[in-house]
Amino acid sequence: MKRLPNIHPGEILDKEFLMPLNITAYRLSREIKIPQTRVSEIIKGKRRITADTALRLAKYFGNSPQFWLGLQNDYDLEEETNSLKTELKKIHSYNELTGSNRKHAAVA
Repeated sequence: MKRLPNIHPGEILDKEFLMPLNITAYRLSREIKIPQTRVSEIIKGKRRITADTALRLAKYFGNSPQFWLGLQNDYDLEEETNSLKTELKKIHSYNELTGSNRKHAAVA
């Protein structure tokens, strides 16, 4: 089965928010008080959505900063998974190394 391309959060911002609402990058940048270049670079996939930008987008669009950071994290993880695929295959899990079947919970 063919994999779908990894979609940058900027594409989602553009196609799912700006275009349907007829909002320009310039207008968005004015409304959320960030440089227009930041918005344009995010839309072009050349810049990440930071916590600062996520907070501003969430306030403006009425959703959560976690939504925007989640999109960014999903994108970043997919990109890194693809670029580290060969390297990650060389790493053995703890269970493989010890013969253990235990699941380890994260320590808080």
